[in-house]
Amino acid sequence: MAELRHLRQEQPDLASAIDLQIELLQVQRRVQSRVSLPSIRLDSDYLNGLLSAPPILKFEQLPIEWGDVRFLLRATGSAMRQHEALDPADFRHLEALCLDSTRLPAVLRGWYDAPKGESPAMDDETAALSAVFLQAMRPFLTRSAEAIMAKTSLSGWAGGTCPLCAGDPDFAVITPAADRLLICGRCAARWRFDQLTCPFCSNSDRSQITSFASRDGQYRLYACDVCQRYLKAFDARRASRPVMPVVDSVATLPLDAAAMQRGYK
Repeated sequence: MAELRHLRQEQPDLASAIDLQIELLQVQRRVQSRVSLPSIRLDSDYLNGLLSAPPILKFEQLPIEWGDVRFLLRATGSAMRQHEALDPADFRHLEALCLDSTRLPAVLRGWYDAPKGESPAMDDETAALSAVFLQAMRPFLTRSAEAIMAKTSLSGWAGGTCPLCAGDPDFAVITPAADRLLICGRCAARWRFDQLTCPFCSNSDRSQITSFASRDGQYRLYACDVCQRYLKAFDARRASRPVMPVVDSVATLPLDAAAMQRGYK
């Protein structure tokens, strides 16, 4: 919270995105403290064995409390609508979904099991709510990931998608030892990945990887000229604090704009 408020002072042009992020954090914190452990065997050998057939964490193992889920969905949708990040029609669809006790679990399972959006439980209207689902499910996903990461380093995983929940990375951190750790956009799990290989298409031809940095050198962006996707990274080698994806993803919005201007997505 303090870092986001400090960022608002430094970059007032990002005030709207920062205020939304603060509201989402406040909503999630109302639930986070009472989320229980996932219903999975938290044993290092067992978890490491599951790396051969990821994802480790199944939907039914998430510590979901459906009353909290409905609260998070409504509060997240309301915050996003107020900041013009969600269309009124999509918000009405969200409210209707929250009232449907049969369809809601099926839709969220479909969203979780098919992170690329290819789920029979999600029509076009429901797929438009993916960003809401992501924020509302974050307390359950991050709590589960923290519990699993405490028992395994994921050192046996070399894939570009998250071995815990099958989500894509949406940020990375370059460690003081110059390793690149990918950070899952859904559960925030971290795992080591080659610094100049695209996690989305596995392109390792360095001549087809474009890299550029922010003016202060605090952040880097890696863009793939094969699949046209990019990933931002926090450079911890020159940082005074650890990576904070919630803060750093907003602080680097100018890098997103620069990447999109060059045709990356």
